[in-house]
Amino acid sequence: MNDNFQFRPTRFSILPNVVKNLLIINGVFFLATIAMEMVWGMDLADMLGLHYIGASDFRPFQLVTYMFMHGSFAHLFFNMFALWMFGNTLENYWGGKRFLLFYFVCGIGAGLTQELVQYIQYITTLQGYDNVNMGNTIISMDEYLNLMTTVGASGAVYGILLAFGMMFPNSRIYLYFAIPIKAKWFVLFYGILELISGFTSIDNVAHFAHVGGMLFGLVLILYWKKKGKLYDYGE
Repeated sequence: MNDNFQFRPTRFSILPNVVKNLLIINGVFFLATIAMEMVWGMDLADMLGLHYIGASDFRPFQLVTYMFMHGSFAHLFFNMFALWMFGNTLENYWGGKRFLLFYFVCGIGAGLTQELVQYIQYITTLQGYDNVNMGNTIISMDEYLNLMTTVGASGAVYGILLAFGMMFPNSRIYLYFAIPIKAKWFVLFYGILELISGFTSIDNVAHFAHVGGMLFGLVLILYWKKKGKLYDYGE
């Protein structure tokens, strides 16, 4: 895309407004989750996290709010670090409005992808059952479906990672802070890793949501490129 990008001095900021506000909002929601649990016994992550669309606790607004919920400080820290690391360059280049649009398209797209994957899992393995054996207890299907909750900004962040790799493919990224690798190979590596992990891993990580964030980001970038708006500076 643009290997020789130079920041315009009048626009450059190490912490541009949208990235800064996203960092703040995510931090506030994380602290609010802890405070509400301690003081009122309320599970904010359960209320605002993205439930499976067939669960009784699903609400459409969760496709947005789930991006601001995180399961642990480490989860929050690494997402916010990646948002700052790659997002500040993209926002300085695209402008705040375009960057924010991209962020939410990737995040919502990641949520929709996760919903689709969970739906496929349901109709292929769970449909027709009234209860689920959890090993040491048996719970109702509705209760089980409500446990299928997704939280975190990872889908949006993976979209930003893809955008950085496409816009600045030959930029150097230091893997594990030590191994230099070009951005395009870094993105390709993580994209393939997440796709494989989605099919093989048995952890609680929403790997397909990460892939979905990258996919929706790719579609939007290709659309902007086709319309000749990829390099338009926003406000």
